[in-house]
This record gives sequence, C-alpha cells and structure tokens, in this order.
Amino acid sequence: MAKLSPTHWRIQLKIFETYGCTYERKKGSHHILTCPEGKRAVVIPEYDEVDVDIIKNNMRTAGMSRNQYFSLLDKIS
Repeated sequence: MAKLSPTHWRIQLKIFETYGCTYERKKGSHHILTCPEGKRAVVIPEYDEVDVDIIKNNMRTAGMSRNQYFSLLDKIS
C-alpha cells in the first residue's frame, strides 16, 4: 500500500470536500468541516505541508479509509 505523505492544505480541503464533508467556517488559519459520519469536526490548518499525523486524525474523524483517501487523491491530482 502507498505511504501517506504531507500535502498542501488546499489538497486536503479538496479531498475532504469530495469525500462529502461540508465547509462550515474558518477560524484564524484553520478550516473547519463537518462530515456526515464524523465523530467531530475535521480541522485543516493552512500549512504548506499538512503533517501525516494530522491527515490520519482527520481521516479517522471522518471515517475515511486509506483506500478511499488515495483514490480521492488520485482524482484530484
């Protein structure tokens, strides 16, 4: 399986919006999204490279699998 790597915050935003999360608001340099199956809000910071740990936590929060993440990443790229 492919290895997760840091990506730009705009790519992360597109991935989670394509997955079905809805953009709620922005607070400072953080974008807040809600997901239908999410346990809590998904928070994407405006970093040039969002860290792998943040990506994993957001995937877990949204209920997204690694396969879903990589297929969405392929569609966007």
